[in-house]
Amino acid sequence: MPIEDDGACVSIPHSPLPTLDSRAMKILYLAHRIPYPPNKGDKIRSYHEIRHLARRHRVDLACLCDVEEDMAYREDLRRWCGRVAVERLVPWRAKAGSLPALWRGRPLSVPYFYRPGLQRVVDGWLAREGYDAVVCFSSPMAEYLFRSRSKAGRRPLWIMDFCDMDSDKWLQYSRRSSGPARWIYRREAERLLGYEKKVQERFDACFFVSRKEAALFGERVPGARNVHVAPNGVDTDHFRPEAVPERRNQEAAGGNGGTSRLVFVGAMDYAANVDGVLWFAERIFPRIRREFPKVSFWVVGARPHPRVRALAGTPGIRVTGFVDDVRPYMASAACVVVPLRLARGVQNKVLEAMAMGRPAVVTSRALDGIEARSGRDVLTADDEDGFAREVLRVLRDPSLAGELGARARRFVEENHGWEAGMNRLEEVLLELHRLRSRQGEGA
Repeated sequence: MPIEDDGACVSIPHSPLPTLDSRAMKILYLAHRIPYPPNKGDKIRSYHEIRHLARRHRVDLACLCDVEEDMAYREDLRRWCGRVAVERLVPWRAKAGSLPALWRGRPLSVPYFYRPGLQRVVDGWLAREGYDAVVCFSSPMAEYLFRSRSKAGRRPLWIMDFCDMDSDKWLQYSRRSSGPARWIYRREAERLLGYEKKVQERFDACFFVSRKEAALFGERVPGARNVHVAPNGVDTDHFRPEAVPERRNQEAAGGNGGTSRLVFVGAMDYAANVDGVLWFAERIFPRIRREFPKVSFWVVGARPHPRVRALAGTPGIRVTGFVDDVRPYMASAACVVVPLRLARGVQNKVLEAMAMGRPAVVTSRALDGIEARSGRDVLTADDEDGFAREVLRVLRDPSLAGELGARARRFVEENHGWEAGMNRLEEVLLELHRLRSRQGEGA
């Protein structure tokens, strides 16, 4: 089937999917990043939402794509979606285009993710398709509904998945910055909080990844209503120690099975990951290496920032760039480290390491939203001495490492399957749809 390319927006024609029962809804899903491949935190969550909803409902997808290579995966989304429209977003152009918002009192994030071409697609679909609900993934996608000129009849339900509080993330950035960046980040935090309030007032339901995020939103937005929690999960069949052959472990370890490896996994163009890796590599890793001279630190993730790439020249540090499967690197780790100083919501990298049965040392911020117990399921520390001390405990004591890994795996199996969180999202959608249907019948 040919792909229709209208300028920068690529729209894949309707794909026939199985006939669904009478209770099924027609859902338009708007995402700020293409949800495939599911290789970073936000894309993993949006992928699981779409896949879950598509089991019983009709889902059309309109999204942006900020990585050129990911455009090749748009056809894969037809496995779950009837219609797919993907618009290319070039980050440097998006940043330049968002600058006028500095003088207009608006958050920079909103124009960054707004494209007129995608708006035309959304308006056309809204006018023709008779959607029961629109699910927006990340607050800036609400703009496509706020600006819509669709003349469709009854407005569909508007559902927002905030995931976490982006405004608080920018506030964290401001506290760790200086000069103009500090002012810009602080301003973005304030403007985005105002936008999040507007979204909450106009949407029928809002979701967060954890009770902590929902509680924080309640503090910052007093009187917030229709706030729900749909926890993140992890695919425990995919992320399990037995899923990775020993040969792959050795390949990931460079064939050197005698070296203790510390591993960090994450997208390496993301500011919070860059900050955490640099902090660990420059301030913590040397302390560990003094006691274990052969220990190595592996940074595993696509698109490493230039400062991260430069770490590859440091003795004991390896920077892999993109890998097609992160599991062998986790499985070969003596310890997974997650030294994030800037974090919001639930960190999938922590859940995945735990699911792989690996001992993990993390900051308290990286554990936010995950109700694992520090000292039992993972080890936590927030300062340089403490983080180095906890990693050294794992390296010195193989029995402690084994116990931590086993308890971590058990915790994930019992508390963080995807099914529970996605069921909660679907339940709220169905209940709101039923209420609206009954109101329509009584009109």
